[in-house]
Amino acid sequence: MKLIGSAVSPYVRRIRLLLDEQNYEFVDLNIYAPEGREVLVSYSPAMKVPVLVDGQQTVYDSAVIHRYLAEKLKKKPLSWDQENLLSLINAVNDSFIILLMASRSNLDTESDVLLLNLQKERIAQTMPLLEQAVVEGLFSVWNYPAICLFCFLDWVCFRELIDLETYPGLSAFCAAKRADESVAVSGPERG
Repeated sequence: MKLIGSAVSPYVRRIRLLLDEQNYEFVDLNIYAPEGREVLVSYSPAMKVPVLVDGQQTVYDSAVIHRYLAEKLKKKPLSWDQENLLSLINAVNDSFIILLMASRSNLDTESDVLLLNLQKERIAQTMPLLEQAVVEGLFSVWNYPAICLFCFLDWVCFRELIDLETYPGLSAFCAAKRADESVAVSGPERG
């Protein structure tokens, strides 16, 4: 198996952690450099990471890769509740990415623009729900949803996009996982 991605991507990192005990090759790309884009397009017409290549099978998107690996490795599928939590994590993660890309594109992210306002609104609505889910113990087992939550939280902290002190449950969850060397080794700061 070969995983194509970027070491700093939270979506790639979740698959790396999922593959932790598997034998695979990781192709780490700078997806914003011309060379990295050239390699990426050879694997994915959507030019998004991660991409998993397993023999003749190419799988795009972390959610589809998870499903593919769960079937291949005979893991229990996600419950509907887990899928719903994962959709919240993905939505808020995407909102932070959009805001980061807007900032890197020299857009004023504080301006009153519909696209940016929608991202901020989604973040404001979703973060308290994730905080409550952690407090209720919904991420107490280290499984794919917990991996996804951690990768998201660690990434937004690495990018300095949020101060988790506002969310003590999320902050404690993230700190506990960062302390685990098997998890920390894939951190965005090491990419």
